[in-house]
Amino acid sequence: MKFTDLDLHPQILKGLKDMSHEDLTPIQEATIPHILAGKDVMGLAETGSGKTGACGIPLVQICDSKVREIQALILVPTRELAQQYVSEIANIARYTNIAPFAMFGGFDMDIQRAKLKDGVQILVATPGRLIDYLWNNAMPLDQVRTMVLDEADEMLKMGFVENVDFIMSCLMHEHQTLMFSATMPKEVERLSKSYLKDPIRSELIKGQSAPQSLNHHFQVIRHSDRLKMLEEYLKEEEIGQAIIFCNSRANGSRLIRELKRMLPSVDYIHGGLEQSQRTTIFNKFRRKEIHLLVATDVAGRGLDFSHVTHVINYEFPNSSESYTHRTGRAGRMGREGTALTFATDRDLITVKRLIKNKELTPTWRGQKPNFDKVSNHQSTQRNRRNRKSRNS
Repeated sequence: MKFTDLDLHPQILKGLKDMSHEDLTPIQEATIPHILAGKDVMGLAETGSGKTGACGIPLVQICDSKVREIQALILVPTRELAQQYVSEIANIARYTNIAPFAMFGGFDMDIQRAKLKDGVQILVATPGRLIDYLWNNAMPLDQVRTMVLDEADEMLKMGFVENVDFIMSCLMHEHQTLMFSATMPKEVERLSKSYLKDPIRSELIKGQSAPQSLNHHFQVIRHSDRLKMLEEYLKEEEIGQAIIFCNSRANGSRLIRELKRMLPSVDYIHGGLEQSQRTTIFNKFRRKEIHLLVATDVAGRGLDFSHVTHVINYEFPNSSESYTHRTGRAGRMGREGTALTFATDRDLITVKRLIKNKELTPTWRGQKPNFDKVSNHQSTQRNRRNRKSRNS
């Protein structure tokens, strides 16, 4: 289905053409007509599938440019996602008079206050900063027609459920509610039942949530060989841009020191940086001024880096959800991508479970592990520990 098949304003179609958007992605085709019809929607789709456009395009269509108040309110879990969201909506609305704006912590409250006074129709906000603003400033929400919870699973994971409940309670009038998520844990299901009325459910994924254009590579290594194996891979592989994930700031700091000795055009992003530093690094990465970006999970959710060809899990992710969202930085919007995950012997049981649950087709660098042997070995060790505990 093409965007020209929808009854969109000519100015929106012109903006989409500038963005080289002609065909709707599956999640967009499944949701946009219902959103335009005023229905509540629960959209579940793989990361990188176009959920931001699925929300942003109909919102620009629905909003009235003559009304200089907030008509669409979008909650997102992180500052970076808020900035990305506004950037995409601004491109969609380039030839309209619809004004989007992002509100998040670490940004001057006076500037945000002045911008809202000037007139904003689509507000993207992180829950904490929005509540801070509501407590200390007048913000009429009576013109909000559509409320959006994006990355709902991450919102709950980060502990924002009470904030979400409070914000939802501020909307006393009838309005449309949209929820988008990459996974559907029980908490997200509960949230959808609480706030969505007879929603249209667009569940394009079931047991797996990894982009189908993504190639999943695994390599069993010894912990002491981790850096050596990474060096070899970077030399062998043709990489456009890559994000290399570590599980902690300390480990990321050690890795970036080593990489800077060997390679140009590398940088490191983590949650401890000032917002201005993080924004600068993200923008440089988007402009392809950075070739390799070492990151903690702050970069693992929702962000769209269109030039990323490879994701490398230098350290094995702490959860299957983390794996999904890290690797989803490549293979976005149907593009080919490669994810390489290093795993030690102690990770192999988790690797086996991950491959099964996510329905992955793995490619092994080096020797493929014998999962049955690993399972038997760990079972034997467990029995020995139990016998030793009983004897003592």
